[in-house]
Amino acid sequence: MYKILTLNNISVAGLERLPRDRYEIASEIQHPDAILLRSFNMHNMEIPPSVRAIGRAGAGVNNIPVDAMSKRGIPVFNAPGANANAVKELVLAGMLMGARNLCQGWRFARELKGDDAEISRQVEAGKKQFAGMELPGRTLGVIGLGAIGVQVANAAHALGMHVIGYDPEITVQSAWQMSSDVEQATGVEDLLARSDFVTFHVPLVDATRHMINAERLRSMKDNVVILNFARNGIVDDEAVVKALDAGKVYAYICDFPSNLLKEHPRVITLPHLGASTREAEDNCAIMVADEIRDYLENGNVRNSVNFPKVYMKRYGEAFRLAVVNRNVPNMLGQISTTLAESGLNIVDMINKSRGELAYTLVDVESEVGQACIDRISATEGVLAVRVL
Repeated sequence: MYKILTLNNISVAGLERLPRDRYEIASEIQHPDAILLRSFNMHNMEIPPSVRAIGRAGAGVNNIPVDAMSKRGIPVFNAPGANANAVKELVLAGMLMGARNLCQGWRFARELKGDDAEISRQVEAGKKQFAGMELPGRTLGVIGLGAIGVQVANAAHALGMHVIGYDPEITVQSAWQMSSDVEQATGVEDLLARSDFVTFHVPLVDATRHMINAERLRSMKDNVVILNFARNGIVDDEAVVKALDAGKVYAYICDFPSNLLKEHPRVITLPHLGASTREAEDNCAIMVADEIRDYLENGNVRNSVNFPKVYMKRYGEAFRLAVVNRNVPNMLGQISTTLAESGLNIVDMINKSRGELAYTLVDVESEVGQACIDRISATEGVLAVRVL
């Protein structure tokens, strides 16, 4: 029986992927094999030594101590793309709100006083201040062309916008899914200099922190609309507010309210609604539950932020061994030698590495004894060993 600790409410659609005859799931549980969460901050949490995997029902993993988990040989899974449509729709709504001054106009209309004739007179007198712009023919710059960025780029192109994108690490899968009419920018500066609208779909790391700052704002077009539905910190809010006040930036729409932003007349802040749809929550939970189950039961790794992608089909009655180790020379040789000296014949094997970590799945003909497990575990550089 596998034990799963949940740190947030996880969609029932995802939890149903974990059969109750094999999985015990609770928000309080002793010696969990895996942890499922959404936004819970794990950085100050004492993570039990029994934990073998962590699954985030969402894309970002800033709330998880990934480096510390890597040192313990624990994979961290996420659900990239599961909430892509939800975020895409919100970005499109943000562009329309910013371009047409919808929130400012709605606020104006709510505050109208008098009878209907007086309200009508005030509407006609005041509507000119909310005149906006249309999207077709405008240029949208998309920074980050993963699952969300590609959907945003394709949708904006379908609306008649010229779209340019930048992502130095774009995957082949994303490239296949993106419209061929999306133009490739040569760099961030090139994209920013040519865009009427800019949207970000990147994680918050050192390289992306304050990607929009005072210096880059000076090189951008006048009346640019900036959208941030990715992560707080990618945009230097203070620099943007100064640019708004100076008339350089037309509007700023983001998912991260603050005292600096929430009352500004040219800022629209939303309460972190990017993935807040029932469909997105279900999709994220289903994806990460499937990943956790496949790892616990078969050792396969899909959509891990710190482990290499590994899949090996199981055949017949073979016994499976999973080994996590530092990515250093001769680890595979030492593992194979120990298995041979234990009288175990290898049926199938796969070894992959990612950065400082390597991961090996081995199928053998007979049961792996505790003495063999202990020898492999004691090998210098080995971080975790499991028999499946």
